[in-house]
Amino acid sequence: MQAMLASAQSGMLLFGLTPPRQSASPEQMREIAAVTLARLAPLNLDGLALYDIDDEGDRNPAERPFPYLPTIDPAAFHAGYLGGLTCPVVLYRCVGKYAEADLRTWLGSVDPGRVLSVFVGASSGRKVVRTSLPRAQALRLEICPDLLLGGVAIAERQDEHLRLAAKQEHGCAFFITQVIYNTDTTKSMISDYFYICQNRRLAPRPVIFTLSVCGSLKTLAFLKWLGVDVPRWLENELCHATDTLAESYDQCVATARELTTFCRRLGMPFGFSVESVSIRKTEIEASVALASELRGLLGPA
Repeated sequence: MQAMLASAQSGMLLFGLTPPRQSASPEQMREIAAVTLARLAPLNLDGLALYDIDDEGDRNPAERPFPYLPTIDPAAFHAGYLGGLTCPVVLYRCVGKYAEADLRTWLGSVDPGRVLSVFVGASSGRKVVRTSLPRAQALRLEICPDLLLGGVAIAERQDEHLRLAAKQEHGCAFFITQVIYNTDTTKSMISDYFYICQNRRLAPRPVIFTLSVCGSLKTLAFLKWLGVDVPRWLENELCHATDTLAESYDQCVATARELTTFCRRLGMPFGFSVESVSIRKTEIEASVALASELRGLLGPA
């Protein structure tokens, strides 16, 4: 995966997971890890993304549809329980949660051959942070410059292409979007980013599009709480479908095909990540099936 990203190739397939809750026992974590590895083994993934969860109540004052439950540090889960993983891992780091000393220690222990990272900044300007995103980026350059660093892309922001170009100039080698439900907004972001790179004589970095099935109206409400733009027509389809999960699955496949065609025509390097954060078996199985279908769309790893 590192070679594909470094040379800006298309075709990467990731699977994104949230680590177990902090309240889980070591035995439960080992069981979760074993089941996860067994599910993912047939998918021929290029990488596994492990999310770093932070409370985002400061960003949205509305009631959170699902309660915030702290999870184990993704780096600790990877190091302690995912030794059987055969593909690289992309470790998200909500850098504001960590003291500079902790980030220094982690960066000093990272194996860039097995680990990539996505640094995530504060969820709002009001949030008190222990380490800022620019400082974390500087620490990575100082301590572990070989660590391939990615950034978050949020298509809903009108100036996102400017943010992506700035992150690229600060060392980001790839970008992973938040969950996509509005294809037009995403295509506009990609087009703007591609052409600003042309104007600045930059080679555009790969953008990995995150897709996630939605199995219930409560999950849909949570996506909207997180800031995901769900077009009104699509919300209507999901709300009135006899099978919300099947409808969202079909929409994810349609989105993937449209973005694939668009990026290939433009000459924009891209890939996909399937996000699975539900504990419901049917949604987990649908996520695995979606990743398998996307592998076929992208071609062999």
